[in-house]
Amino acid sequence: MSDPSGMSGPRLFRRTLVAVLATLGLATAVATAATAPASASAPTPPSGWTQVFLDDFNGSAGSGVNTSDWLYDTGTSYPGGAANWGTGEVETMTSSTSNVALDGGGNLLITPRRDAAGRWTSGRIETRRTDFEPPAGGKLRVQARIQMPNVTGAAAKGYWPAFWMLGSPFRGNYQNWPGVGELDIMENVQGLNTDWSTMHCGTNPGGPCNETSGIGGSTSCGGSTCQAGFHTYSMEWDRSTGLEEIRFYLDGVNFHTVRANQVDANTWANATEHGYFVILNVAMGGGFPGAFGGGPDGGTEPNHPMVVDYVQVLQSSGGGGGTTPPPAGRRDAYSAIQAESYDSQSGVVPEHTTDSGGGRDLGSLANGDWALYKGVDFGSTAARQFYARVASGAAAGVSGLVEVRLDSRSNAPAGSFAVADTGGWQSWRTVPANISAVTGTHDVYLTFTSGQPADFVNVNWFDFGH
Repeated sequence: MSDPSGMSGPRLFRRTLVAVLATLGLATAVATAATAPASASAPTPPSGWTQVFLDDFNGSAGSGVNTSDWLYDTGTSYPGGAANWGTGEVETMTSSTSNVALDGGGNLLITPRRDAAGRWTSGRIETRRTDFEPPAGGKLRVQARIQMPNVTGAAAKGYWPAFWMLGSPFRGNYQNWPGVGELDIMENVQGLNTDWSTMHCGTNPGGPCNETSGIGGSTSCGGSTCQAGFHTYSMEWDRSTGLEEIRFYLDGVNFHTVRANQVDANTWANATEHGYFVILNVAMGGGFPGAFGGGPDGGTEPNHPMVVDYVQVLQSSGGGGGTTPPPAGRRDAYSAIQAESYDSQSGVVPEHTTDSGGGRDLGSLANGDWALYKGVDFGSTAARQFYARVASGAAAGVSGLVEVRLDSRSNAPAGSFAVADTGGWQSWRTVPANISAVTGTHDVYLTFTSGQPADFVNVNWFDFGH
């Protein structure tokens, strides 16, 4: 939706490439129109999915949003952030129920207004929660049922409604866009019957994500237009396969997908190794409308709201880390086992690593944490060595043990080594340790023991030797 960082100025020409592609008809998958009534209940989560957030916007007409769930963004920027929300939009955002209010029928209205002097106001809200991301090995679905402002043609000049997400490290920083990631689930301008979806990442301008355009696609609303009726706009972020991907949907039809291998590993990790928060807003003017004729101007009609029936977030749990673990019995004890490919864990945090090859390590490891790797095949010749790639930025006096246990966390360690500060949390070294002779196939636990509560080690990978 915006270039909130202001690192290279407002995005006054954003998404020009996407606009051209849409004009050429290169992304025009047409979906079936939504036929549910104006206020419909959010769908029951399908089997295997858990609802982690829902706002049905039920409440009395003219009341504001639930501030235990939502924050109002007000003014023309974040505190200390880029002017005009970094996009060149011209409205002032308010918390007034004139701009953001429930309609009493189960919907949220975000309504742009214009005063007698020609000044625009509108509304922008974002979730208090910033932790929306897929669980390790699972999926996240974020969806909303929305009717865009019902205005078209010259009267719609400058309208820019959006349903989107920003990476959690942005909150309070406002200078790290687009590296921390932006997921635009729905954007629309000028009353066109078009839904744009985009992932922003990398560096601005240019970079691996083609900023400021981002990696985008578009489609049209089928049946009723985006303005004339409600449609469901969704994003599904999938960590359940080896190749992570983010998919965008209109009325259940996938029309745009961004995959991890479309950019380098560092760019992807920086944009995805954290949670996100959700934003709903209607901007007036700015770079994206500017690519389609500009506005608002004297012919633009105020008072046409974006109508939101519900916002829902679902999770599908997975047992493994960001890398899908091999089937039981298929892990080779003598090849590097990536630490983030665990089958289950307690207390570990997968994170981006700068170690050779990039990818992820397990960070924030402290006393009592553990990770399980099922089906490690040691063969018939006994393994007697354990190797782990570790780093530590632990404070003076803080250290601990990296231990290997077989088949149960309650079994005595087969071997271990001690680790303290290595010079930093990304200062890596490979540490060997003797272990008791091991043959056959076992479930391997890495366990972490320390006499202090502080984090003491990161682990990138481990393997075994004879």
